[in-house]
Amino acid sequence: MVTDGSHQVHKEMTTSSAMPASASSAQPVKYGELVVLGYNGYLPQGDKGRRRSKFTLHRKEKASGIKRSKHYVVDTPHTSKAVLDTQIHSISYTLSRNQAVVVEYVPDEETDMFQVGRSSEMPIDFVVMDTVAGDKSGGVDKSMQSTISRFACRILVDRKPPYTARVYAAGFDSSRNIFLGEKASKWEENGMIDGLTTNGVLLLHIKGSFAGGNAKVLPWREVSVNGGLYTMRESRSAPQRGKKLENESNILEDGSMIDLCGVTLLWRSAAGLEKSPTRRELDRNLDVLNAARPQCPVGLNTLVVGRKTNSLDREPYVYLKCGHVQGLHEWGHKKGSESKERTCPICMESGPFVNLSMSYEPSTYCDSGMLSHAFSPCGHMVSERTARYWANMPIPHGTKGLQAECPFCAIPLEGPTGFIRLIFQDNVD
Repeated sequence: MVTDGSHQVHKEMTTSSAMPASASSAQPVKYGELVVLGYNGYLPQGDKGRRRSKFTLHRKEKASGIKRSKHYVVDTPHTSKAVLDTQIHSISYTLSRNQAVVVEYVPDEETDMFQVGRSSEMPIDFVVMDTVAGDKSGGVDKSMQSTISRFACRILVDRKPPYTARVYAAGFDSSRNIFLGEKASKWEENGMIDGLTTNGVLLLHIKGSFAGGNAKVLPWREVSVNGGLYTMRESRSAPQRGKKLENESNILEDGSMIDLCGVTLLWRSAAGLEKSPTRRELDRNLDVLNAARPQCPVGLNTLVVGRKTNSLDREPYVYLKCGHVQGLHEWGHKKGSESKERTCPICMESGPFVNLSMSYEPSTYCDSGMLSHAFSPCGHMVSERTARYWANMPIPHGTKGLQAECPFCAIPLEGPTGFIRLIFQDNVD
């Protein structure tokens, strides 16, 4: 079982992959996890049903995958037999007002299909919403129009080892249909039609192992409806597709990331997770840190790092310029000033003074090293390798921007490196 930061227990299986009570009590095969970046192990309003901060993909009792069967040209796609038959999966590519290509799909006993999107309809296995940087309330701005597609993407996983997972743009609706409108980018190649969704599905691979934090980040690519990889468009919804990349694939590898224009997902394979720290290891590192009894040099009181406490003077704060960790005090703070900057009493460096908080989602850690660093400006504590890895990870932002973000709160990183080394008093580094 995996526990999140609120000490809630994640169900071993999602609604879509749950096995009946009469099924074998043996643990189902775990394919991997999709981690929603920007949440510290749990959603603000709690992990509920198909909406949660982390999705576990298990082999389903019965194969749910599909594979391409045949395609044909029709005059009116919305009234074609395949589209009207809710038992047939089909994709309709509208070429003009009176012409479309319909591609039919048939069941595939070799794969399982999982769908991700904003819609709460049952075909969506994992419901995702727009990530708001630093949001702890879970409130959604009703006036803000989501850029995430209702049926954003689908993932097909081989039911046999090595459980290869592939991502495709667009998901099937309640009638098992996908419609690409007349304005959507589409093309024919080698006798097969393909296309892109409105805001696109982006995929990033890494070269090397995520576990250890030494992997090299590769460029973001766009995934087509058929799973082809292309260079990114000029902007997310630009009509012209990028260049076809023949030597790259849509196969998810440990550490690959999927961006759905409003939310970014990290893929961790089951094999990769075995090399990653557990929540218990993170707690153990925290215990070691607190066992050294870090002190505040001003209040001369012992700080409690990463644990909830009712005593404000025991909560740790860090100066983002120098990294010195202290308790909450008024020294170095100008009276009447609304500025968050303070002067460190140890090195006299002036800068932001923020609360130091624990990073609870183990799947985003690169290793189980000591909690020696923190992201700037949010103050989330991590190991050095984890800090360096995410500080060099460009996350899609807006229609065509990229920026490094804290994987635990999605706040853009600041400063020369995006993180700082923590310096505790009376703690042996």
